[in-house]
Amino acid sequence: MPPLHWETQLLTPRESRMRQTPHLAVSSAVAAAVLAFCALTALGAAPATEAAGRPTAAPRPVTAAGPEPEPEPAPVTLPFTRSARSTVIAPGVTQTSLVLGRTDAGADDVWTVHVNQPLTDDGPYSRATGALGPEARAGRLAAALRAKGFEPRVEEVRTPAYADRPAGTLGWTVRVGRYADRSAAATALAKVRAAGFAGDNRYTAQDGTDAEALQRVFVVQVDFKQFTGRLASDFGPSVDVFEQLPDLVSATGALAGINAQWFADSGAPLGLYVKDGRLLSSATQGRGGIRIARGGREVDVDTYSTRITVSVGKATREVDGINRTPGEIWNCGGVGGDLPTQHPQQDFKCTDESELVRFTREWTTPPAGPGAEVVLDRDDRVTAVNRTRGAKPPAGGSTLQAVGESARWLIAHARPGIRLGFTQRVLDGGGNTVPLTADTTIVQVGPTLVRDGRVAVNAVGDGIIREGVDQTHPYNWVVRGNPRSMIGVDDQGRLLLVVVDGRQVGWSSGLSITGAAELMKSLGAREALNLDGGGSSVMVTTGSGIVNRPSDATGPRTLGNVLLLHRTATGR
Repeated sequence: MPPLHWETQLLTPRESRMRQTPHLAVSSAVAAAVLAFCALTALGAAPATEAAGRPTAAPRPVTAAGPEPEPEPAPVTLPFTRSARSTVIAPGVTQTSLVLGRTDAGADDVWTVHVNQPLTDDGPYSRATGALGPEARAGRLAAALRAKGFEPRVEEVRTPAYADRPAGTLGWTVRVGRYADRSAAATALAKVRAAGFAGDNRYTAQDGTDAEALQRVFVVQVDFKQFTGRLASDFGPSVDVFEQLPDLVSATGALAGINAQWFADSGAPLGLYVKDGRLLSSATQGRGGIRIARGGREVDVDTYSTRITVSVGKATREVDGINRTPGEIWNCGGVGGDLPTQHPQQDFKCTDESELVRFTREWTTPPAGPGAEVVLDRDDRVTAVNRTRGAKPPAGGSTLQAVGESARWLIAHARPGIRLGFTQRVLDGGGNTVPLTADTTIVQVGPTLVRDGRVAVNAVGDGIIREGVDQTHPYNWVVRGNPRSMIGVDDQGRLLLVVVDGRQVGWSSGLSITGAAELMKSLGAREALNLDGGGSSVMVTTGSGIVNRPSDATGPRTLGNVLLLHRTATGR
C-alpha cells in the first residue's frame, strides 16, 4: 500500500511558563504528545479514545496478541501540540513526528557564559574542568570573578527523586551574563578567559529545567496485531566494525531502524549484548537492559548480569569479559579486582590488571599486546598457546586472551589438544537464568526509564550518578537536555521506538533522563529503556531515509549495533 500522510498544525499560545525541578513533570507539551500520539495510533492500531482509559496492566513481560484486521484511519486531533505528521510505512507500522513546546526568546532561553570550577579547593581557575561543584567552592569562584569586574550568579542544580536515590542537590554552577545571541556570549567568554578563567557558552533552554522547551520527537509504533514482521538487532560485517544506520537499513531491506547500544572506540559493545541467542558481550553487572523475543512480540525491561567461567581439568577461573580489550572496563560494573570500583559508572573506564577475555568469531581482529592467549576451534579445543595476544579467531572458533596474573594461570593450565569447558549464564534482576534461545536478543544500555507503567530511573544502580565529588558528567549527561533514543512497549504489546533531537538551538533542546522517562510514560509505555544518545541518536525509515536531525555537525555517526524492523518474520 502507498504511504499515507496526515498533518495537523495547531499554533495555540502557551500559558505562562513556570520553572520547575528538572523534568519532574513534562507538563502540557508532553501531555500534548500523549493526546497527539494516542490519536495517531488510530492510523494503524487503537481508537483515539484509548488514552482516557488504558487497559489494566498485564504482567511482565509484555506480549503482543496475534494479527487482526487493520482499521481505517481516524481523524487526528492535536490540542496544544504545535505540529504532528504521521506516515503509515507498513500495515501496523506508523512513523509519527511531533513538535512540542517553543523557543522563548525572552529571559528564559538565552546564551550565557558557564565558568568551570577546579576539582579541588586550591586548583587553578585557568585549567578548571568541573561544570559544577560544592556551594563553598562555587562561592569562591564567584568572588574571584567579581574581583575581576564580572557579575556572576551562583545557581543550585537539583536532581529529582530517582527510584534508588532521593531528590537533592547535585552541585552549584557559576555563570556570567545573559545574551540573546551566541556571538555576544562568545565575546563575553573571551573576556572571562582572558581574565584567567576557563569555561564555555551554554544555551539555557538546554539546561533540562524547562518542561516546555522546544522538542522534536520521532516515534515508530509497531502494532503486532497487524504487523507480521520482526524487530531484530544487527551490526556491520563484524561486531567491532562500525556502520551508519542508513547503510544497514539499505543492506538488510529493513523498514526502519534506530541506534541501539553504546560502543567503545575499539568496537566493543558496552554492556550485555545477546543476538539471536549468542552471547557477544558480557554485562555491566546490574545495569538495565531490554530482552526481545519472538521478533519483538515479547519485550521485557530488567537488570542483567553475567556469570562466565572457564575450566581446564579441575581448575576453574572466572572469565571477565567477551569481545573487549582486556584490562579496560568501560562503564565499570565488572567482576573481581576492578579499580576504582566494581559498581556501574556511566562513561567511565575502570581497569583490572588481571583479566581473561574471550573473543568470538563475530570479532574481526582482537587487540594485540603483552600477555597470553589460546586459540580454540569450534569445539573449544586448544589449537595454539601464545605468549602474546592478537591472534584472529579461526572459522567457527574463538580465542581466550589473558593479561597479568590471569596470563600466568592460562599458560600454566592450557595445552594444545586440551578441551576447555565454558559456562555462560545471563541472570535477570531476580537472579533467574535467562534462556538464550535462538530468538532472544538482549541489549543492555540504560538507564531504565519505565517499569510496570511507572517512571523508574535507577540512578545509582545504572551508574548515571558518579561516585566521588566531580558530578560534571551527571550534570551534562543526566540533568541537561540531550538527544535521546528510547525503546518501550505499551500494555497492548505495541512497540515504541523513539528519538528526540537535542542540542540544536531553534530546532530541538533535548531531554534530561527524567524527561525522557516522563515522555515514554506519556506515550503509553509500560516498560521503557534509554538507548545510546547524543550524536548517535538516529532514526531511519525506508521511505524517508534519516527522519530526525542528528546533532553532530558531520551528520549521522557510524554505530556499533542497531535495532532494525524487518518486513519478514525470519532472516539474519
